[in-house]
Amino acid sequence: MIKKIAIVGGGTAGWLAANHLGQSLQGSNIEITLIESPTIPTIGVGEGTVPSMRNSLQKFGISESDFINECDVTFKQSIKFVNWLDKTKHGSNFYHHLFDHPHIFGEQLTDAWLAANESSDYASFVSKQHLCCEKNLAPKTITTPEFMGVNGYAYHFDAKKFAAFLSRHAEQSFSVKHHFADIKDVVVDDAGYITHLVDEHDVAMAFDFVIDCTGFSAAILGNKLGVEFLDKSDCLLTDTAITLQVPTSPDDEIPPYTIATAHQAGWIWDIALTQRRGVGFVYSSKYMTEQQALDKLHTYLGEKFNHLTPRKIPMKVGRREKMWHKNCVAIGLSQGFVEPLEATAILIADFSANLLAKRFPRCKADIALVIDDYNRHVNYVWEQTFDFIKMHYCISDRTDSEFWIDNRKDEQLSPQLKNNLARWQRFAPNREDFASKFDLFDLENYLYVLFGMRYLPASDTLNTVRGFEQLTSLKQQRVNQLLGELPTHRALLEKIKKFGMQKQ
Repeated sequence: MIKKIAIVGGGTAGWLAANHLGQSLQGSNIEITLIESPTIPTIGVGEGTVPSMRNSLQKFGISESDFINECDVTFKQSIKFVNWLDKTKHGSNFYHHLFDHPHIFGEQLTDAWLAANESSDYASFVSKQHLCCEKNLAPKTITTPEFMGVNGYAYHFDAKKFAAFLSRHAEQSFSVKHHFADIKDVVVDDAGYITHLVDEHDVAMAFDFVIDCTGFSAAILGNKLGVEFLDKSDCLLTDTAITLQVPTSPDDEIPPYTIATAHQAGWIWDIALTQRRGVGFVYSSKYMTEQQALDKLHTYLGEKFNHLTPRKIPMKVGRREKMWHKNCVAIGLSQGFVEPLEATAILIADFSANLLAKRFPRCKADIALVIDDYNRHVNYVWEQTFDFIKMHYCISDRTDSEFWIDNRKDEQLSPQLKNNLARWQRFAPNREDFASKFDLFDLENYLYVLFGMRYLPASDTLNTVRGFEQLTSLKQQRVNQLLGELPTHRALLEKIKKFGMQKQ
């Protein structure tokens, strides 16, 4: 029987796994211990999520008000992509990848926008959320119950505070044990299953199941069990990030979205929390030197850059050949890494931990019944995510550097992405293009990005649209209503700090 689970590694991934398993295995007499290194710091820069995080926090029984107040949380309603198109053709350009579904007011609005071939922004044409974001409004009011929204939303947060918050919850609510040690080795039986973890003092600790949350090193699944790493750096070209924490003033407005600003060899993330901004300069070292990157980051931040200490993080882009081997599962950066665009790291860690918890084996024999499905589903998610992120680069019409030109080379595209893009050049994406239950990025995500970047279907394949004016009027009425009802982002956060939100 599986009675003792070890999660090796803390941080967001480790503590998400602890809460998912703790919640799922309540009353099973299975003991969960998270073993965290006292000497290895966590990466601590994953500060953005997608809306599915609300479901996980609610499932754990967490108070959204407590989470917001304790983790320096701000609301995220979109990713605003700036200058991802050629400025000589489009001028200073941007588009929103919103969290509201684009078809809230009906699919006819999408058809009407395509048929009109307007210069207007797609998201602003179909959604009530676009203007709310541009006005820096919150996604809800103080009377909206916890985890409910007037507009779709996720979160920005302080990653280290979030890990500590999840840690306290796992220990208090699910009796997860927290142990500090450096794991130096593993003991396996004749069949290759882990039986013991060995710490820096050569103490062997017996466990029946191990979850590897050791980050980029994949110290157990990769280094000790030998599961191969599949390098994707020939497809996704960015390989380095320079990060900074930029102090802000109490009266600064807080954009309710991540800003992703493209540059000659990558892009810059800019995430506003209540007391600081998290800024990261993502680039490809093949196309830009570190000094050039620092100079461009200095230009982006201005004088504020002079008082800050940048942190350089090499990015190992790729994934493990499989995520579950014998009685060990990797979750988080130990599975792999895409790059920070679209907040994929926390998304896939949360998905993987939830999937494991749903059908966790109770005995060794159970592993054979679920391992292949788990690996197939998670590998599918990774490959689909690689394609989605790559698409942002390869459909750009920027020609100002070799980085952008090289990103469009056919040999860098997977067969699936190549086929999809060829089809979407003729026909608009539809629901049937995303048939898997494991498509983390679905039709709505692709519509916002493809149409935001003016990747449009051929005019002779478009539907004839009539009677959409009523839908446009209805959408505008709702926008006007929200502009009058929704508080500013900072105003809502201050009210939550003072009063909290209503429970459901």
